[in-house]
Amino acid sequence: MGNPVIHFEVVGRDAAALQKFYGDVFDWKIDVHEEVNYGIVDNGGKGINGGVGGTQEGGGPHVTWYVSVPDINSTLEQVEQKGGTTVLPRQELPMVTLALFNDPEGNLIGLVEDGSM
Repeated sequence: MGNPVIHFEVVGRDAAALQKFYGDVFDWKIDVHEEVNYGIVDNGGKGINGGVGGTQEGGGPHVTWYVSVPDINSTLEQVEQKGGTTVLPRQELPMVTLALFNDPEGNLIGLVEDGSM
């Protein structure tokens, strides 16, 4: 079995409007954390977990999916060798260790180190 997709993220300029949109359209329950402009989707135990939030300073709207990997740095080395580019190197945050990269077409993909989420 390959590395699983474990999280998705929908980000835009108006987090509250996006949270309302996805909540209304798909009947998602979203636990909003206003201090970080981000809401966690409660999937009720079905599908993968996700989040809906606001863009970072200077960033644009995007959809990203996150893949669980045993070693982020090793995976980023492979990404670079195969034509991708690191956007955000390995970051240890209070709740997760993650990184971001662009694939050769420019799609933003996230990595989560095994066991950190």
